Amino acid sequence: MKIGYPNRQRQLQKLVERLGLSEQDAIQWHLLDLALTHPSISMEANYEQLEFVGDAVVRLAASEFLWETYPQQPVGEFSAIRSVLVSDRFLAEIAESYGMGRYLLIGGSAAQDRMGEQSRLADCLEAILAAFYLSTHNLQLIHPWLEPHFQKGATQILRDPARQNYKAALQEWTQSHYKVLPEYTVTESGPMGDEERYTAQVWFQGKSVGEGRGRSIKAAEQVAAQEAYTALVISPKNQNSD
Repeated sequence: MKIGYPNRQRQLQKLVERLGLSEQDAIQWHLLDLALTHPSISMEANYEQLEFVGDAVVRLAASEFLWETYPQQPVGEFSAIRSVLVSDRFLAEIAESYGMGRYLLIGGSAAQDRMGEQSRLADCLEAILAAFYLSTHNLQLIHPWLEPHFQKGATQILRDPARQNYKAALQEWTQSHYKVLPEYTVTESGPMGDEERYTAQVWFQGKSVGEGRGRSIKAAEQVAAQEAYTALVISPKNQNSD
């Protein structure tokens, strides 16, 4: 391993151990170091290009996992599940589970940017996937620690009738049953960085059928759509089955 200073070497070794990998694996350590370097540290040597490659790698890994694990599922289900598995939210949760943020070199105001934390963790994870992929040109350094998260996530998604995309599911239901689309209104109700900064309401047939709060407009609308979908679609089905 040829990294600039001993403490950084120990940091990278510790992360590799947490992932269940070995120092003896064919890891290009300089790429791993780069994958954990934020642009606030260096505008030239940072994780951005690796993150670009990693975006394709995580989609490949998710696609291969779905192909091998759920061979009977239609392509539409593959797409719905994969869209969640490769989302920033899901990737950030994986990165956080391994404590990747503590190994990320980041400086200045970027380190205090709570709004950008999820995006940073997701980008960092994608960059690490690229570093491992480019070390071996296959997924052998990725499958062992990433697939358990994919398995857990896919199981949860398949149990969810809306496949965790309640906005799309609600729209599909209102279109198929009433030939209309739900409408959303959003207000800003908190300061930047607040977990409930935005409040969204979803309207259907002139009535408010769901309300939600979130850090972003998209997140607030998803929560509102989930409440509406539960009220309009799931609850009536449960009542009919009683």
